[in-house]
Amino acid sequence: MAQVSFHTGVPERLAYVCRLLRKAQLAGARVGVVGPGPLLDRLDRELWVFGPTEFVPHIRLRPGRGLAPRLARTPIQLTEHADELPHRDVLLNVGPELPEGFEGFARVIEVVAGDAEQAQRGRERFRQYQQLGHPIEHHKVA
Repeated sequence: MAQVSFHTGVPERLAYVCRLLRKAQLAGARVGVVGPGPLLDRLDRELWVFGPTEFVPHIRLRPGRGLAPRLARTPIQLTEHADELPHRDVLLNVGPELPEGFEGFARVIEVVAGDAEQAQRGRERFRQYQQLGHPIEHHKVA
């Protein structure tokens, strides 16, 4: 059963996700980021310019394309479909709904922005995880 962590009230969501991914990568974790394509494209760009003296190794997986074995070791992988990830360690959701197949991951992280629409969708996902019996941690950012 996946351990779920909610980070809520996040003022600058993409910058916060970049910091989480940097921290995870430095700790040696493998993280799959799942969400809508346009948002993942923005995150991909942000990870390239996140810090002037640092690099967060990542790859943007495209639907239906294979992944070379040497690239499967890339610690941060961005995809629209969690089932395309070569690992089941950590899944970070930036989408509006429960990610399909999240149950197969050891840990799921939800990052919820502070605006009303994001907060409402985050509460809905929180309730869904609760109803499914997943243990939940809550980190209030703002």
